[in-house]
Amino acid sequence: MAKMPSKSEILDWISENPSLTSKRDIAKAFGIKGNAKIDLKRMLKELQEEGHLEKCRKTYRDPESLPPVSVLLVSEPGTDGDLYARPMEWQGEGPEPLVLLVLKAADPALGPGDRILARLQKVKDEAHGYEGRLIRRIGTNPRKVLGVFRKTAEGGRILPIDKGAAREWLVPQGATHGAKDGELVEAEQSGPKGRMGLPRARIVTRLGDPSQPPAVSLIAIHQHGLRDDFPDAAIAEADAAKPAALGKREDFRDLPLVTIDPSDARDHDDAVWAEADPDPKNQGGHVLWVAIADVAHYVTPGSALDVEAWARGNSTYFPDRVVPMLPDRLSGDLCSLHEGVERPCITARMVIDAGGELIGHSFHRALMRSAASLHYEEVQAAIDGDVNDKCAPLMDSVLRPLYAAYGALLKARARRQPLELDLPERQVILDDQGEVRSVAYKDRLDAHKLIEEFMVLANVAAAEALIAKKVPLLFRDHEEPAREKLDALRETAQASGLTLAKGQVLKTAHLNRLLGDVADHDDAAIINMAVLRSMTQAYYAPENFGHFGLALKAYAHFTSPIRRYADLVVHRALIRAHGWGQDGLTEAEIERLRQTGEQISVTERRSMEAERDTTDRYLAAYLSDRVGTEIGGRISGIQRFGAFVQLDDTGADGLIPIREIGREYFHYDRDSHTLMGSDTGLEITVGQRVLVRLSEVTPVTGGIMLELLELDGKGLPKGAGRGARGPTRRKAMKARKKAAKTKRKVVRKRKG
Repeated sequence: MAKMPSKSEILDWISENPSLTSKRDIAKAFGIKGNAKIDLKRMLKELQEEGHLEKCRKTYRDPESLPPVSVLLVSEPGTDGDLYARPMEWQGEGPEPLVLLVLKAADPALGPGDRILARLQKVKDEAHGYEGRLIRRIGTNPRKVLGVFRKTAEGGRILPIDKGAAREWLVPQGATHGAKDGELVEAEQSGPKGRMGLPRARIVTRLGDPSQPPAVSLIAIHQHGLRDDFPDAAIAEADAAKPAALGKREDFRDLPLVTIDPSDARDHDDAVWAEADPDPKNQGGHVLWVAIADVAHYVTPGSALDVEAWARGNSTYFPDRVVPMLPDRLSGDLCSLHEGVERPCITARMVIDAGGELIGHSFHRALMRSAASLHYEEVQAAIDGDVNDKCAPLMDSVLRPLYAAYGALLKARARRQPLELDLPERQVILDDQGEVRSVAYKDRLDAHKLIEEFMVLANVAAAEALIAKKVPLLFRDHEEPAREKLDALRETAQASGLTLAKGQVLKTAHLNRLLGDVADHDDAAIINMAVLRSMTQAYYAPENFGHFGLALKAYAHFTSPIRRYADLVVHRALIRAHGWGQDGLTEAEIERLRQTGEQISVTERRSMEAERDTTDRYLAAYLSDRVGTEIGGRISGIQRFGAFVQLDDTGADGLIPIREIGREYFHYDRDSHTLMGSDTGLEITVGQRVLVRLSEVTPVTGGIMLELLELDGKGLPKGAGRGARGPTRRKAMKARKKAAKTKRKVVRKRKG
């Protein structure tokens, strides 16, 4: 009889022979026969219980290695152009191995996100652990879910973190990816519904503890599919970049251009300066300079950096981190206009008259040196009389001329009448541990407005210059509201005793008049929200349809190429128009301008949703220890299932479920956005003041549930139902009719 192998010998055999791992194969390899197979079975079971082996059907395998035939997810190509993949079902404790794909000439082209079945061979002394040969491609883009994993004896379940997702997902044994109970995970659908009618899922990424502050923005990154890791090729290009030399550029290093940004800004992509126009023909006029980082010098068409920037579309900003469009070597260094450092720029020189109208402009590719990096608060304080040491030497040469030019721009703005919505912006402030320290509304200083007006003027000048030179570009289009939305706005205004006239070409001046009429009234919030909802979504396109909200005939984004791909396109168009070099807009880019506009319009909306969802989760975490407290607020939205309330102080949005509103059935009117009580006639509409009780908060989803206590300072009238949580009057009537009908049938039967 053969000697029984040790556990280590069995593990070595399985590791070296991944295709011969059944109990019969192992017994044959070691010459085990008869009753000795009982001992082998016992040893294999012990190895399985100790976690050294995993049983799959009738075979055993080392969980720290991959089976000879595996399902793989194709990754981004490496810097050397090789294509790699990662296993879809990795059960090991260590990092998942990398698989180098060895493809034949006849194999189909593969790209990131493709799922393939491949035959694997283990390799040694390489950065990758396996080489894989394609068997077949098995599909792409399965449905994704992000949630909290709950371990069970059969595998586990995933509780989705989306507010509107109530359905759980089943995770079979062997598809858990080693996830621990309570971890945040990303999974994808792996099959049809299983037991209890729940869909099956396979965990693909483990994201850690969902209760920790870093998970808040991490959830949004994965939930919205943001790209938070740069391909190696893009990083290599950024790392190889060198500071730009003067070369053929104009020398603007002596111009006192300054950057004015938030105090915590990491990058500085615009610098400004202004002076009185020396031309005697333009009495009271000004010359404005807006210098923008020359990102096009570093990010050239078709490069790895360009491909990745196009896919991202823009940077995404969270309270604790930024998902940038460009690697930090560029966004935070070479393309950032740091104080006292030479940086390449594309500069707009603009001339305005005494009334703030743009009467001339020119563009220049130059080299600049920022005279100072300032922040909004210190600039505003200096103008208001509290001058610090940094601003003192700049008062007469830089700051006062900037504000003088801004005063002229305000005159033009007053005539143009862009839309003046009063919608304060919330700011979530975190402490060193990532916890929410406070929530406040951002101050709107004249320093903020000055920079905004300078940037708007530069964007207008860029659009005008390219139109004049007949060079294709991407416009920032914002079309006027649809008639249906205007009708809804008109009804809201009439309900507040206001008028928005019909039968005329709508202008922003008409809307501003409406907003001005309620500026100091309780209905101001209602009207501001209604006007905002009536607006169309701005977008990027190669056609010019004007910008309704800004009341401009042509508008293009030029001032933020570090964080917006649209601006990079406009810079390349300017380079092409002026013949500044070979890094301008190419024919290939021109052919796909429409596709680019659609792409970056989508990524912009995706980032806005991710940022909003993250803010909601932070606000929910901030309010989680205040459950049971009473808070004032205002109705911000009405739906069939309840009323949304914007809470005072934080601006957080919570939901009053319709079952929690009074003691009666409420009818939802879609056209007027109201809920009306069937018994009392109580009407709930957008803008009403409420007192609510914070009843439930779920930070991981950002969900906030409220209980309505008062409406417009009054308690709720008693309805005819049986209580807030009991059946509604309509349901009660149905129940009584059904009972009466059944009783009549029983009586007739007895009489018969």
